[in-house]
Formats: sequence, structure tokens, C-alpha cells
Amino acid sequence: MTEHPTPPVETETTKQGKRLLVPGIRPVTQRERLALLVAAPLVPRREQKPLDIGLFDETARNQLDLF
Repeated sequence: MTEHPTPPVETETTKQGKRLLVPGIRPVTQRERLALLVAAPLVPRREQKPLDIGLFDETARNQLDLF
């Protein structure tokens, strides 16, 4: 039987502690994390109020007593 040589285990020290790195996969950088946040679509900070006035008032358009 031939044994496969095991690659050396690489580690990375972070604020949370020491991490093992998977061979062939590089860690995600802070720049990549920020680029992902920048590319994300904008979302409102709070729920939007409905626009129920004028042409956009769907309940007023459904009233048939004017005709």
C-alpha cells in the first residue's frame, strides 16, 4: 500500500481564535465581504406607508357610484 503524503495543515489566527484552513481554499478577505455588502440591493430601514392618494388610491378607483 502506498500512503498519500498529507499536506501541512495551515492555520490562521483571528480575534475569535485559531482556525484551520482547508487546503486549496483561500479565506474570505475583508475586501470581499465589503464588496458583497456594496453590491446588495438597498432595502428600506422601516416599513413604507401605502400611497393611498390621488391616482394611486385603489379603493377610490373601485367606487362605482360616480358613474
